[in-house]
Amino acid sequence: MKKIAILFCAGLILYSCAKVPLTGRSQLSLVSNEEIQPLVNEQYGQVLKEDKVLTNTADGQKVLRVGKRMAAAVEDYLVSKGYKELASSFDWEFNLLESDQVNAWCMPGGKVAFYTGIMPLTQNETGIAVVMGHEIAHAVASHSAERMSNGMVTNMGVSVLSTAMGQNPTLTQSLFLQSVGIGSQLGMLKFSRKHELEADEMGLIFMAIAGYDPREAPIFWQRMLEKENGAAPPEFLSTHPASQTRIDKLNNLMPEALAYYKK
Repeated sequence: MKKIAILFCAGLILYSCAKVPLTGRSQLSLVSNEEIQPLVNEQYGQVLKEDKVLTNTADGQKVLRVGKRMAAAVEDYLVSKGYKELASSFDWEFNLLESDQVNAWCMPGGKVAFYTGIMPLTQNETGIAVVMGHEIAHAVASHSAERMSNGMVTNMGVSVLSTAMGQNPTLTQSLFLQSVGIGSQLGMLKFSRKHELEADEMGLIFMAIAGYDPREAPIFWQRMLEKENGAAPPEFLSTHPASQTRIDKLNNLMPEALAYYKK
């Protein structure tokens, strides 16, 4: 019976695989973004109530301007690649929040927040586009849904969200919070290094498509690395591949990105 159960789970996982746009990587997809979106919307609204929103300031308008430009470019790209349904699923919001955290994030559905602590490092709108592209990539790649899918199988052995809620609602809620980066302190989505590098790759292309010079991306990440200065890394880097390897990979991807940028 145990062997049958293992084979069943393996078959289910194979059947429930999806492809990440642009990279083509196979990912487990047992939970859809539509299923978790109501919870995401509720939490995003709560964040906007609890934190001081500075979107109407000069820096806030930069975040909004870059966000809209990036979102339009990403949607056009997705439609051109046959992902019209995914492109239409986003309900974008871009806000600047007051906090010393060197941080930014994008929840499923395109709910974006930048913290004022990261703005000095961005320096300009191209720097904002580097961060924006990376965070938007997490949403486009459905990394949150993938994380929750993996968590449900690993921790509960189930593949349907309603079943998980019925069996162990507390654990299921915890998996959801972890999948979208929500906890006692809302911070950057703590994805695996695999997801982070994938977001780097996709984000580089996204900013290039939107007309921002991708050559600024490795320069921005170098500034982030230098901020460590031998101390604990900024929150934004705490789970990212923080090394020269990451910058080298961005530079290796540059010819493809520049092809989009120069079109």
